[in-house]
Amino acid sequence: MPAGGLVLVFGTGGGIGRALHARLRTDTRHAGVMAFSRSGRPSFELCDETSIAAAASAVAAHALDIRLVLVATGALAREGCVAEKKLKQIDPAALARAFSINTIGPALLMKHFMPLLPRAGRSVFAVLSARVGSISDNRLGGWYGYRAAKAALNQIVRTAAVELKRSRPEALCVALHPGTVDTRLSAGFAKQGLALQAPDTAAEKILGVIDSLRPEDSGGFFDQGGNTIPW
Repeated sequence: MPAGGLVLVFGTGGGIGRALHARLRTDTRHAGVMAFSRSGRPSFELCDETSIAAAASAVAAHALDIRLVLVATGALAREGCVAEKKLKQIDPAALARAFSINTIGPALLMKHFMPLLPRAGRSVFAVLSARVGSISDNRLGGWYGYRAAKAALNQIVRTAAVELKRSRPEALCVALHPGTVDTRLSAGFAKQGLALQAPDTAAEKILGVIDSLRPEDSGGFFDQGGNTIPW
């Protein structure tokens, strides 16, 4: 874990984000941990760039190095998104909403917060993606919008990592798959017999992976065990 400075956690209204925030608050290596959600202060709305820019300004005012940014946002079949099983279920509005939440929102966070990362020293910008966003690992089909939006997010992470390295050679940008977690996102879709992790367990594993990242891992896609996931 990058020591010192600020830690930012986006999406603390959800199960994983809340668990990440709770664990990080007990870590004495950090100067402070800031949580961002719709009901938080400063207010934060993932699909509203104005609120993201305002949040970035509020963070910059602290004049502390940002050593870790965690984006724990996403939606599968809520907030206007649909978990399609067949092509005939694709709806333009739901598809656009899936990209807005799962791709565009995190991309805007990169746009406004990556420039705030320190130019020297280790820092990590980690975005929660999903294994179903892997194109080569797709053998079951379905979930068109969610899969496509997460695949697009992975490409944005990869591209942002290339740009980040030019100005901040010790910084990393990665996509992380948290596993199947007992949260609102997975409710109703966990198959019988599939082991669900508690949010706190998932948070512990995610932070462990971040601890183990090496400089050459920037731009990578990793599961909760630190294993590389194919694109």
